[in-house]
Amino acid sequence: MDIEGLYQRGFELRCEGNYPEAKDCFTKVLAAQPGHVNARHQMALVLGFEGDFDTSLSSLEALTQQNPENLEVRYDFAMTQMMLGMYEEACSNLKFILAKAPTHSRALQQVVYC
Repeated sequence: MDIEGLYQRGFELRCEGNYPEAKDCFTKVLAAQPGHVNARHQMALVLGFEGDFDTSLSSLEALTQQNPENLEVRYDFAMTQMMLGMYEEACSNLKFILAKAPTHSRALQQVVYC
């Protein structure tokens, strides 16, 4: 399976809640392409779903710093912050998203809590 196929399989597994197998796919993608932003993003989400909130948060923060214009990573970072009670930080990220993409539907839904 090629890298993108492996990534897609991992994404599907993550969506199904099969986190161990999803992590295995993302680990293989990252072994071949350590800078694969989408695999790093999904791996960070899986870590959070498995309860490793600190690593998930720090991974999403690093990705956001390295890819400041990637609004999907920033949105998931904001949602993780919100879930962990970091409301000011989350709201700042949501407002950043809306400044770049005023019609970002999920950010619009969440910013009402700010």
